[in-house]
Amino acid sequence: MFFWLSDFSSEIAVLNLFRYLTFRAGGAVLTAMFIVFVCAPPIIKWLKNYQNGGQPIRKDGPKSHALTKQGTPTMGGVVMLLSIGISTILWSDLTNPYIWIVLLVMFGFGFVGFVDDYLKVTKNDSGGLPGFTKFLIEIIISVLILIWIVSITTDLIPTGLALPFFKELVVDLGWFYIPFAAFVIVGSANSVNLTDGLDGLAIVPVMICAGVFLIISYLIGNIVFAEYLQVHFVRGTGELAIICATIIGSGLGFLWFNAPPAMVFMGDTGSLSMGSALGSISVITKHEIVLAITGGLFVLETISVIIQVISFKLTGKRIFRMAPLHHHFEQKGWAEPTIVIRFWIIACILAIIGLSTLKLR
Repeated sequence: MFFWLSDFSSEIAVLNLFRYLTFRAGGAVLTAMFIVFVCAPPIIKWLKNYQNGGQPIRKDGPKSHALTKQGTPTMGGVVMLLSIGISTILWSDLTNPYIWIVLLVMFGFGFVGFVDDYLKVTKNDSGGLPGFTKFLIEIIISVLILIWIVSITTDLIPTGLALPFFKELVVDLGWFYIPFAAFVIVGSANSVNLTDGLDGLAIVPVMICAGVFLIISYLIGNIVFAEYLQVHFVRGTGELAIICATIIGSGLGFLWFNAPPAMVFMGDTGSLSMGSALGSISVITKHEIVLAITGGLFVLETISVIIQVISFKLTGKRIFRMAPLHHHFEQKGWAEPTIVIRFWIIACILAIIGLSTLKLR
């Protein structure tokens, strides 16, 4: 919305600032953070009163959670979605279809997460929405959105997979690209969901990944920078830097209330929406593999669950004391802040490696 003010820059020179992505991204961060600070307290108060007991605690989870986390309200992702939605509309170029694609994915997955959280709270059961139903809806949303993405991608192979460390190398996957990209979006959403088990654990790596993709989308959406770095150019993706900026801003605001001891959990409403947003941005920018590197912490958490399940079903034995991975370290006696901060450090290291793929070619 503010982007349109640049149309009057010939009369008022200062309005030309709204033409620059860097300026609008900065404004988006501050706006998103401000909205969370203003809206979060009353929403948290309402959630606490309405939920009357907060998020149900897993019966098979760490015993300490029943003491430290009982009564904490969930669905805090609603605040983040509100903040991101308003900030994106205010600061982005709304004629860019990629903006609407990411917003639709984010709110679509957020709605699935909201229903899941609602069922957990109303039934006082940590089960929520049946897994098959949840995955089916997520796949349908992803496939429909991917058909739209493929139809409007013109600057390179729409069904191509770009490989990092190689100059402009894109492998055409053909029709297999749709299920592959759907796997990226759905996998990203649910891996963030699995990671969201300790206060502040998931939101900081989400912000770190969003920061990486803010840089990536800005660079590959600019033909001059893309040619300099010898990476593929995708027209229009620069505007996605605004959404990445709103994720960072809303995440910073949310962390204020989610820092230990958390006043609110993001719930599936937040984790599924944030993960799907990162997944869809990686697909649009053709950096799906870089997401796996940058979001390696989420990948590790997911793999730990897969290994645990397979091992128990085949041998009756567990590899980890508890899965996902952060619970394993809890059971080993690590303090929650220690786990969270060390996982943040790992996320930072992986982000640096992910960014290095832009130059190491």
